[in-house]
Amino acid sequence: MIAILNNIKSALFISALFLVSLQSFSQDNVLELLPGAKTLEYDEITGIHRLLGNVNFIYQGNVMYCDSAYYFEREKSVRAYSRVHINKNDTLNLFCDSLYYNGANGKAKLWGNVSARDNEFKLTTDTLDYDTKSGQAHYHHGGRVESIVSQEILTSKVGYFHPDSKNFFFSKNVEYKGKDLYMKTDTLQYVYSKKRVYFFGPTDILSKDSKMYCESGWYNTSTEEGSLQNNAWISKEKEYIAGDTLLYNPIEGYSIGKGNVYYKDSTQKLEFNADYAYSSDSLDFSFLTGHAVATKYLKDDTMYVHADTLFMEKVDSIEIMKAYNNAKIYSTKVQCIADSIAFNSSDEKISLYTKPIVWANKAELKGEFIEIIISDSLIHKVSIQDKSSIVMEVEPGEYYNQIAGVNILAYFEDNDLNQALVNGNAITLFFPEDETKTDSTFTKKRMGMNRVYASDLKIDIDSNEISGITYIEQPDGVFYPMDQINKDEQFIRGFDWMEHLRPQSKEAILEEEE
Repeated sequence: MIAILNNIKSALFISALFLVSLQSFSQDNVLELLPGAKTLEYDEITGIHRLLGNVNFIYQGNVMYCDSAYYFEREKSVRAYSRVHINKNDTLNLFCDSLYYNGANGKAKLWGNVSARDNEFKLTTDTLDYDTKSGQAHYHHGGRVESIVSQEILTSKVGYFHPDSKNFFFSKNVEYKGKDLYMKTDTLQYVYSKKRVYFFGPTDILSKDSKMYCESGWYNTSTEEGSLQNNAWISKEKEYIAGDTLLYNPIEGYSIGKGNVYYKDSTQKLEFNADYAYSSDSLDFSFLTGHAVATKYLKDDTMYVHADTLFMEKVDSIEIMKAYNNAKIYSTKVQCIADSIAFNSSDEKISLYTKPIVWANKAELKGEFIEIIISDSLIHKVSIQDKSSIVMEVEPGEYYNQIAGVNILAYFEDNDLNQALVNGNAITLFFPEDETKTDSTFTKKRMGMNRVYASDLKIDIDSNEISGITYIEQPDGVFYPMDQINKDEQFIRGFDWMEHLRPQSKEAILEEEE
C-alpha cells in the first residue's frame, strides 16, 4: 500500500511541476505524505488509485496540495482536481482547478484559473500544456505574463515558454506593456536574458516620445536600441523617419536608415529622401547619400536640393544643410548647380562653391562663388564673386545681353533681375531695341550692340533688357549697328551659355550629366 501511495504522489507532483527539468524525474523519488488526506482508495479491477480530501505531500522539498487526486496505474497517468497548488523550493508556485499528467510521454495539461509564479514572472491563463521532455509550456486560448520586477505585461491568444532559458514566444493579438512602452503585433519572441523583443508581422510600438511601426525586427526594452525592418517608420512630435530598415542606438547616440529613407522635420519645413542615412544625436550631425534629395518648403515655392551626399549639422543652434559633389537645386523660381552648396535655414541664405551657376527666369549668373539671399520664397539678391557674369538670352543662339566684372551684386524683384552693381573691370554688352507704333500695333526692332567698359557700373534692367547704366568714372563705350557688330566684341571673355545644364524639374536633378 505504501508503494502504491508513493507512485500516486510521485506522479501527481511530476505532473504539476511543469518547470522542473527532465533530469530530476529520473532520480529516485522520496515522498513524504503529510497529514490531511481523508480517504485513500484503490480499485483492483480498473487499477485506479484515489486520494480524497485535503491531499498534501512533500517531494524533494516541494509541496503539493489538492482536494482529490487519481492515479491510473495502467496508463501511468494522474489527474488532480480542485484547488491544485504546487510549491517548489519556496520560489515557484503553481495553481489550477484541475491537472492531467501522462507519465508515459511526459506531457501534462492544466485547466481552469491556471497561475504560475516565480521570483520574476507570473503567468495566468485558462489552459496550459507542458512537455516535461522538451521543457516547453504553451497555451492556446489566451494568456497573460507579468513581470514582478520590471512592470512588464505580455498578453496573447497563443504563448510558448522555455522556462530554463526564459525564452517566450507569443502569437495572435500580442500586446506588450511596459514602463513608457507599448507594443502590439501578430507574432513576438521575447529573449528575457537580453531584454530583446523580436517581431514577426505588422507591429505598432508606442514609447514615451515616439510612435513606431515595422513588419519585422527587434527592440531592446531596457536600452531602447532597435532594428525596425520592412515598411518601418518612427514618428515624433516634430520629426518623422521611414525606410526599409531603421537602426537606433540611444546609448551611443546614433541612428541609421537603409533603403528608401524618408525624413521630415516639421519645425524646419524640411524633408529628405536617400538610400542611406546616418544621424548622430550627440554631435548634432547627420548625412544622407544615394539619390539624396532635400526638400525645403518656402512660402510660395518648394526647393529641391540634390547631391551625392547631403549633410545636416547644427552650429550655435542654427541648422545648416550642405550638399557635396554634383549639387543641384530646383524650384519653379530659381535653379542652381555647383560642386557643393550650403543652405542656412535661419536666414534662408544659399552659398554655392566651385563652378556655380544660377538661373532665374531668363538670367544666367556665374562666378567663382555665389551667395543667394531668399526672402518669402523669392530671390532678394545674389552676390557673385570673382570672374562674375550675368547673361540674358535675347535671340536663341544669336544675341545675348551680358554683364561681367570682378564682383557683381544682383537685385531681383518678383524673381526678375532688375538691377546689377558691378565692381571692378565692369563690362556690359547689350542689344537695345527701338519700338515704333503703327496704327494699333507695336513693332520692335533691334538697333545694334552697345559695349560699355568702366571700373564700376550700376545697371538697371527691365524685362530682361538693360534700361539704364550709371558709371562712376568716365566709361569707354561704343555702339555698333546690327550690320557692323565687331564679332570679336560680341561676347564677354569666357562666354558660355549653359542652358543645357539647367534643371528643368525636381526629377531632372537626379539625372546624371552626359
